[in-house]
Amino acid sequence: MLFRMLKFPKNHRAVLQLCNFVHNGSFTKSISTTACYKIQEEVKKLLALKSQLVTEDAVPQKFTLKTPKGTRDYNPQQMAIRNDVLQKIIAVFKKHGAECIDTPVFELKDVLTGKYGEDSKLIYDLKDQGGEILSLRYDLTVPLARYLAMSKITMLKRYHIAKVYRRDNPAMTRGRYREFYQCDFDIAGQYDLMVPDAECLKVVTEILNFLDIGKYVLKVNHRRLLDGMFEACGVPADKFRTTCSSVDKLDKSPWEEVRTEMINEKGVMPEAADRIGKYVIMNGGVELAEKLLKDEKLSNSKAAIEGLEGIILLLKYCELFGIKDKILFDLSLARGLDYYTGVIYEAVLTEPIKIGNEEQTVGSIAGGGRYDNLVGMFDSKNKQVPCVGVSIGVERIFSVLEAKLAAGEMRVRTNEVDVYVASAQKNFLEERMKICTELWDAGIKTEHSYKKNPKMLTQLQHCEDNCIPLAVVLGESELKRGMVKIRNIVSRQEEEVPREKLVDEVNARLALLNTKGINGV
Repeated sequence: MLFRMLKFPKNHRAVLQLCNFVHNGSFTKSISTTACYKIQEEVKKLLALKSQLVTEDAVPQKFTLKTPKGTRDYNPQQMAIRNDVLQKIIAVFKKHGAECIDTPVFELKDVLTGKYGEDSKLIYDLKDQGGEILSLRYDLTVPLARYLAMSKITMLKRYHIAKVYRRDNPAMTRGRYREFYQCDFDIAGQYDLMVPDAECLKVVTEILNFLDIGKYVLKVNHRRLLDGMFEACGVPADKFRTTCSSVDKLDKSPWEEVRTEMINEKGVMPEAADRIGKYVIMNGGVELAEKLLKDEKLSNSKAAIEGLEGIILLLKYCELFGIKDKILFDLSLARGLDYYTGVIYEAVLTEPIKIGNEEQTVGSIAGGGRYDNLVGMFDSKNKQVPCVGVSIGVERIFSVLEAKLAAGEMRVRTNEVDVYVASAQKNFLEERMKICTELWDAGIKTEHSYKKNPKMLTQLQHCEDNCIPLAVVLGESELKRGMVKIRNIVSRQEEEVPREKLVDEVNARLALLNTKGINGV
């Protein structure tokens, strides 16, 4: 009876039940060895049948078609914008002698924790993987410090462009995501005071001028000055970092809200908070720094004097670099990350970006500073490698440009094809393929229709839609005479050229084209 059930199951459900019953082996203990072998053979067949039946009977799974919160997909137009921006930024980095590195997308959790102050709560933790407790990288600075310490590197000028992850509340329209790109430039090594720091500021100005997304100002301050200011105002030393994180919110919140947080959450005395409030409203240039050196309270603080002297030297070097008009010494600038030790800076757009009939506020689009003690935290002998760097807020730059694209204020090429090989009559597929091969072999970006007999109007429309500047048009009479036509898509002018000189003629015309804009538009 058992073997009849095994060989001739009546329905799918019976097969599944029988397979599970036989496969667990609970009833085979009381039957002969020979019978067991036969049962095992039949079980193999049933398992194979089960896998087929489960697939056939499976109900189609319903998916929620969305990206996770704080992430997004990028269409070809958006990717064209992103790639163009990144290429321009990399060009500036390379101009200043930077080399490229990369690090893993996740690090040991111990590497990341304790480096970001209150923002440490935004680190994404991963499950235990083979005994390693891991977290997704929060930025590119701490991984750089780990890399320098692990590799025993004491001098490096590097750039790094990669994704980072933050368990933050996203604001997609303002370019704030949970997964996003950072674009970093850093100088590691023991150098004279403020020389590499000033070059970092120069790099930022070159990038923002190159991208031309709006008027901006580069705010600068000094962590030692902040510490001296807190000391002079009566803040205990163990509250410097938490007080600093409150001051860091002044670009988003009014002073009264920041003051309340300092007193109620950070434990700062009201009198001390009021003294801080008199300083953080100040901004200016060298004159302000020189004035503060004579300030009754600050002049008694070694840290404050050190910070002010550093700012004066930095502003002098910025003048030599020709960027003095872009720099603003601002005592409200704090930057909340714990690892900063010296000069800090932040680039801010000074005017809303007008897109169509709406104005969009963007805020900070670059930031950085000096972090001299971070590498030593990873070295067994606490060997320090002074570092200074800057991170370009490319996501906010992308959001501005994408909004302009959506408003029709800019046009984007999603491909870089220079030449389209078209045919005016039927049965020229093979000839088109020969010419495409010739142009490809010459390094010319070329395309043609994958249809055997495409319509001429469709081919030309494809060129216009995709901003392809030139078309090579094949016609029967021209080919018989050893000629082809080159058509300028914009002007619609056509000219016959000898077939054997096609590559040279195409290159000559491409060299004359005005190809400004995203990806050559």
